[in-house]
Amino acid sequence: MSRKIVAVTAFALFSLFFGAGNLILPPQLGFKSGNLWWLVAFGFCLSAVLIPLLGILAHARLQGTMFDFAKKVSPTFSLVYCYIVYAISIALPSPRTASVTHEMAIQPIWGSSSLLTSLIYFVFVYLFVINRSKILDVVGKLLTPGILILLLFIIGAAVFTLDFDFGKSIFPSPFSHGILEGYQTFDAIGAVVVGGVIIISINIKDASATYEVKKSLIRKAGLWAGLGLLLVYAGLILTGALFGKSFDADISRTALLSGISLKTWGNTANLLLSILVGLACFTTAVGIVTGTADFIKGRFGDSQLAYRITALIGCILGVLMGQFNVGYIIAVALPALMFIYPITIVLILLNVIPEKFATPKVFRWVVITTILFSIPDFLGSIGFGEGIAPLAQWIPLSQFHMGWVLPALAVFLMGNLTRGGTV
Repeated sequence: MSRKIVAVTAFALFSLFFGAGNLILPPQLGFKSGNLWWLVAFGFCLSAVLIPLLGILAHARLQGTMFDFAKKVSPTFSLVYCYIVYAISIALPSPRTASVTHEMAIQPIWGSSSLLTSLIYFVFVYLFVINRSKILDVVGKLLTPGILILLLFIIGAAVFTLDFDFGKSIFPSPFSHGILEGYQTFDAIGAVVVGGVIIISINIKDASATYEVKKSLIRKAGLWAGLGLLLVYAGLILTGALFGKSFDADISRTALLSGISLKTWGNTANLLLSILVGLACFTTAVGIVTGTADFIKGRFGDSQLAYRITALIGCILGVLMGQFNVGYIIAVALPALMFIYPITIVLILLNVIPEKFATPKVFRWVVITTILFSIPDFLGSIGFGEGIAPLAQWIPLSQFHMGWVLPALAVFLMGNLTRGGTV
């Protein structure tokens, strides 16, 4: 296992994670957080860096598919969970990459329709996905370095040229707001999706590699990719905070990123931002569609036909959903995230800790508890918050939309104290 292979894998992981939401969410977070940008960044990086990194480490340990993440709860639950996650992935974050690309990279320059953008965009996604064996090298060696160089230009220009003069935060709870905004990156879900893509890619490149070699490779690449995400997210949030007095308070996410790019890059802003957005979004869409197609292929006896059909369906959905604007897709995604994200976080954590503390019984009851205590946040996100408010107020941390955390932790501890029993 050479350093070059670790670097290529780390670069590929970074770019498969870093997509539409990862690019447009942090600057506005910093813009609105002002002098408390560091607290928002801390919360954001917990849910958008630490949890996804743990997901990659869990993949390094399991070296299977997403199905292995939840099979200790029950095979049926795991299958349902996988289908829900993949359905959400190809219906929301994947199309969002095309929508962001159109709004920020294509329309300002060429003024073309979103339908034309999505069609061309997902034709290229499909071509990458069906050339499965080349994804790791192309993404890791060619596309990611370009993304990182352009990101560093934006962050560096702001940090080294602007005065550290911040406004006041508009968030009543900056830390929890950062955590919840990190949900919108889909990175925890991305970890269980693209982690499988990386494992299959490694197996394709070197089927003879031992379990320990692959485990070491994935761990090292995951740590480097996580460090890259941490630095970029913190840098983008700080950049947004530094521009806190330069734009109108109600500026949209995409308009803010465009404005920051114009002020840091000058006349070349439109071209460079188009390249950055296109690369960042494209690699994530490829990872999502590939991960979904890999899973369905595995469910149908490694059928290449099933792989191609799934990839095609994923791209068609991307074209259809890509007609909606970014703000609408983010709003639609919120209820799904409030429900599936806590479950995903719990499954990642349970798969990382030593097996003696994560028995099937513990898996089962912690996940059930998480589902039950996520229902109030889910109902609140679809407009039924007032009806459940009297009940929800008795749940610790419910005011921060994290009412599932302490109950899940309590059940985990009780499950281990009674580990000798069976359920």
